[in-house]
Amino acid sequence: MIVYDKNLLNNLALVEEANSLEFAGFISKEQKNLIKKELPAFKRQSNILVRLGFFLLGAFLYLSLCGVIALMGLTGSNSERTFFNICCYIFAAIGFAGAEFLANQKYYGHGLDDAFILGAILNIGFAIAITTEAYEIQIAIFVAVASFFMYRRYLHLLSLLVFCLAASAVLFYGMFEFGDTGKSILPFIAMLASAAFYFFTKRMLNKLTIRYYYNGLLLANSFCLVLFYLSCNYLVVRELSVALLGNEVIPAEDIPFAIFFYAFTFIIPVVYLVQALRTKDRIMLWISFLTIGFSIYTIRFYYSVLPIEIALTLGGLMLFAIVYFSIKKLKDNEVGLTFKPDRINNSNAILNAEALIVASTFGMKPEAKVPDSPMDFGGGGFSGGGSEGTF
Repeated sequence: MIVYDKNLLNNLALVEEANSLEFAGFISKEQKNLIKKELPAFKRQSNILVRLGFFLLGAFLYLSLCGVIALMGLTGSNSERTFFNICCYIFAAIGFAGAEFLANQKYYGHGLDDAFILGAILNIGFAIAITTEAYEIQIAIFVAVASFFMYRRYLHLLSLLVFCLAASAVLFYGMFEFGDTGKSILPFIAMLASAAFYFFTKRMLNKLTIRYYYNGLLLANSFCLVLFYLSCNYLVVRELSVALLGNEVIPAEDIPFAIFFYAFTFIIPVVYLVQALRTKDRIMLWISFLTIGFSIYTIRFYYSVLPIEIALTLGGLMLFAIVYFSIKKLKDNEVGLTFKPDRINNSNAILNAEALIVASTFGMKPEAKVPDSPMDFGGGGFSGGGSEGTF
């Protein structure tokens, strides 16, 4: 299914490990360059700005090809309506062909391939929308299938993200088909589905033996965490109940199961935080911080207990206190949770910046090295200025 050579994918994993080891100071730059020279590799861009530039260039190329096909079709077709019904399918085929050509030329994560892969998925969505007259669930199904195919064939992470969003849309629009009953139980169905897929992807991660599927499974696993929280967040549920069911919430009343949604909004971020600290899961830790912030925003959206400037000041003081006491508690730990720099991260730059700040703050200057004396005093022993105690 994967179009790329497996040996090149394994070489890419080895090169990424070499970059991490060189970044942490375990190997030298010369050793890393020697490893990269000995291993055949893809044509790819690790710099995000350069990759974005190649993506824009690829998008311009892709649009140019589609524009030429469109002009040829409009001049040679007797029915413009018939051409417009099939043009997006032709554009999608161009995207698939371009992605296949670039993959055979060993382009992977380069930017040019991103433009053709995402363009093909986008045109599949437009084509199905034109054919089905914008029937949402069918659009979501075809986009999900196309994006999953693109991920499996090209290991394209953005395609997997599109698949996760499209699969969620399939679930939502599928529940809409059951009318008001489906819309009412949608939060609980989304919560159960995201939990099931979270444990499914977690199990696959634990049993994974093929290195190049790891990032995709990790992305899907993290997406399930976000979807699980948002599915029963009070703000999301309340606003969707107003938009989908037309339930106007008057001041004296609240949405059904409001206590459950309130508790869910505040308990789940704490569970994420505790689990992240227990398992040392950095991505879950980031997600827990985001969910805590969104939970605070949820309450502020409906209940303004304090003016915004006082709330921000108190929040800043609270965060400062938490960070200060956390640093005091963790700064001397050698293992587990610690405040000491991680060698796998770019800690040298941080340490150099700290040294520079301390030196500039206290007026410290680098110590000048005293030049060696041109006079050789010999071995030196005792009692006098000469060697071995004699003049």
